[in-house]
Amino acid sequence: MENAEVLVAIGILFLAGLLLDKIGRIVHVPRVTLLILLGALLGPPVLDLLPHSFNESNEFYAPTALTMVAFLLGGTLNPSTLKAQGREIMIISLTLVAVSVAVVSAGLWLIGLPVAIAVLLGGLSAATDPAATHDVITQTGARGRFAGNLLGIVAIDDAWGLLAFSGALTIAGMLMDQDAMVAMLHGAREVGGAIALGLAIGLPAAFLTGRIKPGEPTLIEALGLVFLCSGLALYFGFSFLLTGMVCGATIVNLARHHERPFNEIERIEWPFMLLFFVMAGASLETANLAGIAYMCAAYCVLRALARLLGGWIGGRLAGLPPTESRLTGLGLMPQAGVAIGMALVASERFPTMAEDLLAVAVASTIAFEIIGPFLTQIALHRAANAEAISD
Repeated sequence: MENAEVLVAIGILFLAGLLLDKIGRIVHVPRVTLLILLGALLGPPVLDLLPHSFNESNEFYAPTALTMVAFLLGGTLNPSTLKAQGREIMIISLTLVAVSVAVVSAGLWLIGLPVAIAVLLGGLSAATDPAATHDVITQTGARGRFAGNLLGIVAIDDAWGLLAFSGALTIAGMLMDQDAMVAMLHGAREVGGAIALGLAIGLPAAFLTGRIKPGEPTLIEALGLVFLCSGLALYFGFSFLLTGMVCGATIVNLARHHERPFNEIERIEWPFMLLFFVMAGASLETANLAGIAYMCAAYCVLRALARLLGGWIGGRLAGLPPTESRLTGLGLMPQAGVAIGMALVASERFPTMAEDLLAVAVASTIAFEIIGPFLTQIALHRAANAEAISD
């Protein structure tokens, strides 16, 4: 009976997703935002109509969906993009992460939070949302340097974010008299292991895929790579997002015989993404929000300011026009489930701070997933207008 309920729920959500996509195009609202609101409406926060076993299924399709997105974003780091925009992407992404961690950590500490939790939340703030950003760009059909920069930045932003968060874990452990070496080794293992695994899968895949159907991997090949990356990364405790990015970037840079190496993934990713966004809305826990509302509000305000400031500084350092520099941070506001994953890791290390960390991570992720795609859409529209005027 439970399996039947889950299948019926998935069927209804797929059909609802089609309707919301149509509505979003009419009212110019990102479908990501509508899907998150749908999840909150149907899930525990409001009506609680989704089957309880539906949440358990999220352990399968969430990593799968995000790995697909990681593949596609890794594919944007192709030779032509890197040659034309690699310097800009690297400078802006590193600046954004550094400014986010510094501003959020310092701001939360200044308003009275303990240093350890301020540092950990600063580490969380570096996380972005490749899925939402990619989906808004696809939905709007945006092209040009600004859209390419956003895709390139989110493709590697979480890699720097994981490194920054690993450093935050180390600092928090030292502040709480825990073994800093253990924290450092954990972060190095997660990031280094993901890179090694992505290369281990991507190198042979670059030469073996696209042979049965010349120039283009088949659907079975594409799915096989996605499941290998997400499954092995989860098994070994590595970042499946970073694994997928490295694998995708390896294939697109080494597979000279490929014409469209990620075409099949583009065709099948949306059903997984739809379920992922709905579950993001359904995962909001409201019980602990009232007691730490000030902390959530402060975190959201500081992260928004840090995004705007980091994007502007990074854009100016990279030599972007003033308009694009001002809009870069605005286009990178969404915050994904990666932040929740980071909070879970930190909660295991620091049980005394678990409740506050998870509540802030979940509430802020929902907030930025609802507001962020709107802001990304606005940034893309304004950047397109600025490019048109300059031409």
